[in-house]
Amino acid sequence: MPVLTAGAGLHETLALLTSQLRPDANHKEDMVFLKDVFSERSLGYLMKIHEKLRQYERQSPTPVLHSASSLAEDVAEELQSGPMSTEEKELLLLLTSPHLTAVLSVHDTVAQKNFDPVLPPLPDDFEDELEEESVKIVRLVKNKEPLGATIRRDEATGVVLVARIMRGGAADRSGLVHVGDELREVNGVSVIHKRPDEISQLLSQSQGSITLKIIPAVKEEDRLRESKVYMRALFDYVPLEDKATPCQEAGLPFKRGDILQVVTQDDPTWWQAKRVGDSNLRAGLIPSKPFQERRLTYRMKMGTLPNPKSPKKPVSGLRRSFRLSRKDRQGSSGEGSDPGDADFQTYEEVTRYQQRSHERPRLVVLIGSLGARINELKQRVIAENPHRYAVAVPHTTRPKKPHEKEGVEYHFVTKQQFDVDALNNKFIEHGEYKENQYGTSIEAIRSVQAKNKMCIVDVQPEALRRLRTAEFKPYVVFVKPRVPESRRRRSAAASPGGGDHGRVTDEDLQEMRQSAAQIDQQYGHLADRVLIKEDSASACSELRGILERLERESFWVPVGWVRT
Repeated sequence: MPVLTAGAGLHETLALLTSQLRPDANHKEDMVFLKDVFSERSLGYLMKIHEKLRQYERQSPTPVLHSASSLAEDVAEELQSGPMSTEEKELLLLLTSPHLTAVLSVHDTVAQKNFDPVLPPLPDDFEDELEEESVKIVRLVKNKEPLGATIRRDEATGVVLVARIMRGGAADRSGLVHVGDELREVNGVSVIHKRPDEISQLLSQSQGSITLKIIPAVKEEDRLRESKVYMRALFDYVPLEDKATPCQEAGLPFKRGDILQVVTQDDPTWWQAKRVGDSNLRAGLIPSKPFQERRLTYRMKMGTLPNPKSPKKPVSGLRRSFRLSRKDRQGSSGEGSDPGDADFQTYEEVTRYQQRSHERPRLVVLIGSLGARINELKQRVIAENPHRYAVAVPHTTRPKKPHEKEGVEYHFVTKQQFDVDALNNKFIEHGEYKENQYGTSIEAIRSVQAKNKMCIVDVQPEALRRLRTAEFKPYVVFVKPRVPESRRRRSAAASPGGGDHGRVTDEDLQEMRQSAAQIDQQYGHLADRVLIKEDSASACSELRGILERLERESFWVPVGWVRT
């Protein structure tokens, strides 16, 4: 056991304890951890500070005087009353320096124990004006940030009430302003007869400290626990362009694909949310899912928004010569969790998911626009590591070639069997090429996953509806080539042939842009990652990195995919 002297401090105690630690055979790692902690230099500094504060507390020193600032001012004034020597000039410069002035001011504040804020005096007619109502004077300090509260006028009484408190804002952090509080004054200006927009302008223009006179609600809102509801945004939102928002400055802008933490859904029209990963801790207003759907329904009725249920132009309907050997494909009907199945794309509730050791690997789905050559990309990644990655072997009705083996290049079946399987929705997609049928079956994907390999498939975007299920938990990568402005500036990545032999015209480049834009508009909200293909080597490296992260990191997935 360590031997301590009577006057040993905490710092010395820890140092002695560290030297006495001996590794135990059964707890060696714990002992090493404790030794590292106790030997940490920052902890030693903290202990020294703690000891100094304890000594100061035991001594209970009293200030020599309570007005050091006034004394410094008197000395400076005395020095300037006559000629000064070099030393006196130096002393004057020291006494009038901003840093010493601030230190002396703090000294006087501590010495006088003057820690309470100075509130403005209450008006003389305070009691008569409020008729014995309970009143609260709240002074908040804010910078250029919004106050973090919205107001409304009660239609029955005409009084101005606090409508909502934004989580993380100045009002929320103070804990002094609550929903339902009646607002009477802002910085001494009465708001009883002002319109809500005039009051909002008055609040937004106030900088530094802002003083509110409020009458507390009869029952103050309980402080709600932070919600654990997360939503993936399926559309872009710009509050400054939304005339319906109760306060544009309080709105939260977001992009499609952003993950939003919805902290409260109390208001059926406007939710409060934060962007996950955003350094700004304040919540902002976003349109609720029902409200956004109602607005889109109205726009559709007015003819300013296309009907989401109307038939979409198939992505494969572009020039056949630019399909890069992809077959004419048809998606199969079936169950799937596609947020696009709903009338409108608004939000999708998500949660964090990380693959466990006993679970089958997630399905990786590649979709691509014209010129992306995703089949080549898929084959190259699989060839580099065939023990970890594999392709779903497709079915075909064409005759088997001499060098081909059943179940390796294809599953060879009769046309009658193929048609039966297609009618029974066994294919995620199928189509005809040179009078032969081709299709990728659900069982082919399951067969790969049963071998504990990550299955990689490239499909037409229409097939995503069938694959978005809790069974497969697909990770969707949208691959599109980087398209130059004109063929004079084209790169190999933009060429359908992937080399100099592929002649690309300006018309071809335009079709590639249109293809990428069309897929992005119709299916971009389903993509987990967009891969811009500069060339085959860099695209392969980027895809390989994605596959490796899928095995060790967590990702956002629809909440229905994860069993609780």
